[in-house]
Amino acid sequence: MKIIQPTFIIESPINGNEILKHIEKAGRTAYKSEDKITEDSSSKFIEMIMNREHLSVIEHSFITVRVICDRGVSHEIVRHRLASYTQESTRYCNYTKGKFGNEITVIKPCFWNENSEEYKVWSETINYIENSYNKLISLGASPQKARSILPNSLKTEIVITMNLREWYHFFKLRTAKTAHPQMREIAIPLLMEFQKKIPVIFDKIIIND
Repeated sequence: MKIIQPTFIIESPINGNEILKHIEKAGRTAYKSEDKITEDSSSKFIEMIMNREHLSVIEHSFITVRVICDRGVSHEIVRHRLASYTQESTRYCNYTKGKFGNEITVIKPCFWNENSEEYKVWSETINYIENSYNKLISLGASPQKARSILPNSLKTEIVITMNLREWYHFFKLRTAKTAHPQMREIAIPLLMEFQKKIPVIFDKIIIND
């Protein structure tokens, strides 16, 4: 088995200034104040929109992100309804094949030290599952049948497209102290990237440890 850390790739080219200008142009329709658009008016306008919580305006822009995480985390991600998803399918992926390294790949649990008894139990269990999965395939089981024994720790890739309002909601919910540790492990660094690229929208989300 292969053990990896979760990660993400922002697949949309993000030009923060252009995104803000696009949102401003759409948003000023409500006030018919397009004549007030200047080269540097978008940040102030969108800050006003955010302060008034007129969040429907930021739905006019979308961002696509590829997330590599475990299956358990992906089950929480897809609870966000206003999004489009394409996910690695355990029905069709045969992990005994060479393109998968002839092994299953799992996400390292962030809450157990490698020297702990809990981590040892987890590792031994994953190894047993991998051997059993391989045996089922060798006995003629299809991937969609053999997958019934695969664990939540199994690595998955999921491509996510959300509008900015849904990303805003996602980050507020999934970076909170009450969120699952493995969800926070991926959501917090992703939020920090969004804050760098489009600060006027995402800076209002405070990360609390």
